[in-house]
Amino acid sequence: MIARLQGVLAELDASGALIGAEGGLTYRVLLPAYTAGRLGGSIGQRVDLHTLYYIESQNQGATLLPRLVGFLTPQDRDFFELFTTCKGIGNRRALRAMAVATEQLAAAIADRDLATLQSLPEIGRRMAETIVATLHGKVDHFLVSRSFAVAAGSSQGHETSQRQGSVYGNLAREGLEVLLQLGENRLQAVTWIDQAMRDEKDRPQSVQDLVARVYRLKAGG
Repeated sequence: MIARLQGVLAELDASGALIGAEGGLTYRVLLPAYTAGRLGGSIGQRVDLHTLYYIESQNQGATLLPRLVGFLTPQDRDFFELFTTCKGIGNRRALRAMAVATEQLAAAIADRDLATLQSLPEIGRRMAETIVATLHGKVDHFLVSRSFAVAAGSSQGHETSQRQGSVYGNLAREGLEVLLQLGENRLQAVTWIDQAMRDEKDRPQSVQDLVARVYRLKAGG
């Protein structure tokens, strides 16, 4: 199974990319809509994708084709696998529906925000209701997954990266709980936390510091 792919982004369209890897191989990789948008300025640059391999059935099962899907983080890949457990959400529909960041989708599910879910491609009201009924209570750890990933990726060395990622991931989750208790909107709170955790040189070191940083961002500071 191909779990990770590193190479040069040769071509990109709304549904996928061509990645030139070492050894002269070029892979066709399907992408969630959000990921494709994020890679828009990276043509000719080296990219690192976390991948998922599956077999797609066509022509009522007469044809089986291998597919490779790429994600920016392991958390995005994990969310995709969870998302496709919903009845009616196949791999292709999931790729089109994932048009916003994972934590935004998770927040909409956690808040039972049917309007946001219905605004996504391929998702009508009945499907939005099915998603909430299936996944509510299962997505909380994705709400700050990008802050976790950013923190983990910024450290030097594998063991240090894991340790730092765990610390900052817990900090982000605890900060989110405090902000929710203070009456803040979940989706907006996740966005502020993500912004506050991006600065590697001056990242918050405590829940109090994180919450204070968030309110400075809220005030426009």
